[in-house]
Amino acid sequence: MILRTISDRFTSRLRSEQVAAKLGVWLGVSFTVAFATGLFSHFLQHPPAWLLWPSRPVSLYRVTQGLHVVGGLATVPLLLAKLWAVYPKLWQWPPFRSAGHVVERLCVLLLVAGALFQLVTGALNIAYVYPWPFGFVQAHYWTAYVVYGALLIHVANEWVKVRRSLWTRVADPDRRRFLVTVAAACGLTALVTAGEAVTPLERLAVLAPRNPRIGAQGVPVNRSAAAAGVVVGPGYRLLVTGAVRTPLSLDYADLVRMARHTVRLPIACVEGWSVECEWTGIRLRDLLESAGAAPDAFVTVASLERTGAYRTSEIRPPHWNDPLTLLALRINGRPLDPDHGYPVRLIAPNRPGVQQTKWVTEVRVA
Repeated sequence: MILRTISDRFTSRLRSEQVAAKLGVWLGVSFTVAFATGLFSHFLQHPPAWLLWPSRPVSLYRVTQGLHVVGGLATVPLLLAKLWAVYPKLWQWPPFRSAGHVVERLCVLLLVAGALFQLVTGALNIAYVYPWPFGFVQAHYWTAYVVYGALLIHVANEWVKVRRSLWTRVADPDRRRFLVTVAAACGLTALVTAGEAVTPLERLAVLAPRNPRIGAQGVPVNRSAAAAGVVVGPGYRLLVTGAVRTPLSLDYADLVRMARHTVRLPIACVEGWSVECEWTGIRLRDLLESAGAAPDAFVTVASLERTGAYRTSEIRPPHWNDPLTLLALRINGRPLDPDHGYPVRLIAPNRPGVQQTKWVTEVRVA
């Protein structure tokens, strides 16, 4: 009786089956895009042994991860509107009418709780706020499967209602205004955050967690040399080791004397920000060919950084054979700042920023 009274208090003529269905369809599309782009990002960083991601198009990761983060933020007002539209149903009494209804309600619980978890923790992650004791990457990855699975079950269960409401026009003008307002809120959220990935919109990015022009040499950094504990001494050497005919040991002067190339490539972070820069350095392909590496070899670059999940990075044949992949010495015409990886950093097309290893000291060939 108490629950029925609570449900009765939260009534509004803006709520209807049709409004809830349309919001649900929009939410389903948004979560599908987020799920697909999130999986792409995850498997680009942690590919199975048999998977060789292509190096082209060069900006593919920049686009997909920007869409993942900006789209995720724009989903927040949409999810809140959907929860508001169906709120009375969450308090329906009796809560369970049959065994099948129990399963249905549990799926809704997983969907709601998981969606809120993904959006809240995702927003905190791009702001570098971690008030929880668990690993964000693992939790975000596995929860995505739970949420999307629950979403598919919910869509199948509600399909009759969705199909009945999807292609019919909302007759009530107040309900139409409500849907337009929700769409406008989502669009505005995207507009004021997309500038961290879409350069022409950067002046509008007032709510973006990162400004892509603020940082050493006008480019953001996620981990500075001081934070990484990296100090480059006069004895610096770049080593090429492993399955090569001629191991190499080069100092900075040797690298400067080698043939250099200049490319324009974006550096794109998993947190969604990206910026295109001009990079100058040595083609990794040329260096490995001079050492006698096989063209189908797997390569690992190692950083001077002593700790950290990304102090090493694997480079598979499609990437290191690409002429755009460099061991960069300069950024935008200037020698690398220590925070950008001086003396040498990796830069490659279609690759997450966390894998563009800085302070490279060794290239190992397997």
